[in-house]
This record gives sequence, C-alpha cells and structure tokens, in this order.
Amino acid sequence: MPAIFVLIWSTGFVVARYGMPHTGPMTFLAWRYGLSIAAFLVWIALARAAWPRGHAQWGHLAVTGLLMHALYLGGVWAAVRAGIGAGTSALVVGLQPVLTAIWVSAVQGTEHRVAPRQWVGLALGLAGLVLVVWRKLGAGEVTVFNLALCLLALAAITTGTLYQKRFVGPCDVRTANTVQLLAAFAVTAPLAWLEGTPLGAPATWHPELAGAMAWSVLALTLGGSSLLFLLIQRGAATRVTSLLYLVPPCTAVMAWVLFDEALGALVLAGLALTATGVWLVVRSPGREAAAAA
Repeated sequence: MPAIFVLIWSTGFVVARYGMPHTGPMTFLAWRYGLSIAAFLVWIALARAAWPRGHAQWGHLAVTGLLMHALYLGGVWAAVRAGIGAGTSALVVGLQPVLTAIWVSAVQGTEHRVAPRQWVGLALGLAGLVLVVWRKLGAGEVTVFNLALCLLALAAITTGTLYQKRFVGPCDVRTANTVQLLAAFAVTAPLAWLEGTPLGAPATWHPELAGAMAWSVLALTLGGSSLLFLLIQRGAATRVTSLLYLVPPCTAVMAWVLFDEALGALVLAGLALTATGVWLVVRSPGREAAAAA
C-alpha cells in the first residue's frame, strides 16, 4: 500500500501540468471535488458504508478537508498555473516530513527533542531545495508568488496530517473522504467563479483536460486520498509523512519524461541532498520512539 500511494501521489503534480493550460485551478478543483463526491456517494450507497458519528467528528473531518484538499491542492495547482514546474513544486511540498518530525519532537517533550543529527538533516534538506530553486529563479520559473503558493500548500498538508492524526477517530474512509470533499468544495466553488468561468461551463474540454480530470477523480481522490487517510489512521504521523520524501524524485523523473523538465547536475544534487536530509530527520535515533507514540 505505501508503494502504491507514493506512485499515485507523485502523478498529482504531473496531472496539474496537463490540466492547467485549459482551465483555472479553482475551476478544475471544484469539478474534481464535485465529481469525486458523486462517485463516493454511489460507492457508499452500494456498500452501505457507515457515516461518521457525532458533530465533533464531522467538524474535525471538515477541518482536515479544508487543509488537505482546499488549501493543499489549491496551493499546488495555483502555483503550477503561475508557472512553477511539477518537479519543483513536488520538491517544496516534499519537505513535509521535516516539518512533521520537528513538530512531533517539539510537542512530545524533551525526550523527543530534535537531535543534532536531525538539525543536520534539516539543513541538508533546505540546501537541496535552494540548490534546485536557485537556478530556476533566473529562468523565471520560480517567483515569489508561486513559491509562496507552494509553501502555503506545504503548511496546509503538514497541519492537516497532524490534525487528522490527533483529532479524527477511526471511521469509514469513504464517508470520511466525502465529508472532507464537501468542505473543500464549499470553499473552492465560490473561488472558481472569481476565475471568470461559471461552474456550468468550466472550459473547453480538451482531451488533456478530460484525461487529467478522470485521473484526478478516479486515481488521485478515490485512490490516493483514500490511501493517505488509511495510512494516517493506521500509523504515526512521522512514519506516514516519511513516505513523501520519495515523491519529489518520482515526480522529477515523470516531469523529465513527459515535459522535458531539466534534470541537470544541480537538480539531481538538490534532489539527493533533500532526500538525504529528510531521511536523517525521520530515521534519526529517537524517531522510532516518536513514530510508535
């Protein structure tokens, strides 16, 4: 399941590149959430899946939906629309395991504090990011605006993961995902109108747009988001997010094959530094104890 999740999740950044030339990010995401809700409702009806119990559980799921769908995906897709590459956006968001490990160590007392080896890992991860982004600043791909959108997405997915692990109790993944998507749709749909295209006519349905939408609904939402929910539900936050350091290299290779995004020596060195840095943070002594908590 973890390997399948990594492969599916890596395609999200590539799909954004396919869909963004043909419609606005909020319009695309509003349609994605709406179609995904419809698909989940059919699945729930056929399986007679149980809905979450209690207003508190619904509220917690709504918060995670806003963070992990509306803000995270909205930030990534808007950043890609603003010109940042799929590989670069994946690399920025791929720093999530570092933030998660530091937060877990900070809130669990001195016995789980950040060790010197982990600070080295954090420094290496940031150095890798700078190494990749620095070359692209001059090329116009990375701007303050699209980088800020990626950082917003990074903060949202990190906070959402920690919030879900802390507050969301065990529940059916299908109904839980539906509640999350309803909250995301409620926020994203009004923003889609600001893009100047009514939801009734999202864009010219170019084959690339139709393919991106189909993959986003069936693979990324019904598959990837459901797998992420299950992984968070069954494992510790640090252990789950450690899988995400594998996403940037996978996305970079996909973007190189599909979009001819450069994989020069600096990019490869940056990817290696970031992966090594995150690994040092997640796998350092004391991380296993935190993961088991």
